[in-house]
Amino acid sequence: MDEAEGEAAPPASVKSRPVDPSLTHWTVSDDWPERVPVTEAEIDLFEAWFGDILDELFGKSA
Repeated sequence: MDEAEGEAAPPASVKSRPVDPSLTHWTVSDDWPERVPVTEAEIDLFEAWFGDILDELFGKSA
C-alpha cells in the first residue's frame, strides 16, 4: 500500500543539539506578583477538570 492508497509517509526526523545535563549555567527568576489574579471562570474550569482529584486529596468542601 502506498501514500496514494491511504498510508501515511513516516515523519521526517529532526536533528537537535545534545542536551547538557549540567544545571550550572541555568538561571531561575521569579518576577511574578505576590498575588496572582485569577478569574471566576478560571476557578470554575479548574474545579471542573480537577475537582474529583482535589476532593480525594483534601476532602469535600462544606
